[in-house]
Amino acid sequence: MPHKARKIRKLRGSRTCGYGRVGQHRKSGSKGGRKVGRHKHGWSYVIRYEPDYFRKRGFKSPRSLNRDVKVINVGELEELVARLHPGRRKTSKITVDLKELGYVKLLGRGRISRPISVKVEAYSEAAAKKIEEAGGKIIA
Repeated sequence: MPHKARKIRKLRGSRTCGYGRVGQHRKSGSKGGRKVGRHKHGWSYVIRYEPDYFRKRGFKSPRSLNRDVKVINVGELEELVARLHPGRRKTSKITVDLKELGYVKLLGRGRISRPISVKVEAYSEAAAKKIEEAGGKIIA
């Protein structure tokens, strides 16, 4: 309903505002259903019936969302290959599926001396460069 058309706007200055004799609409109290005093006199109600009434809201920092990404560095690849394939020579080319092992990203810290083909979802430029220099390749 438009603000102009409301009953109270039309009846302003009319003494009774459409409620008949003076005093007929007095003592009728306030409208019910409000949530007044939840931090004051209504606090016991909040504790008893609505403990999540003042729950925290807001945004989550994007930095905290990527905490569970499992990464591995190029320097750790040789140790990983030595554990997975203990009898292999250093000159033979080995394929390692990092996704199968639970790793999501390959980073470029460390050194690598043997040719390894790596299957991984994501990798850094430094990691790709080091693996190709050693004679290996990255399969995305």
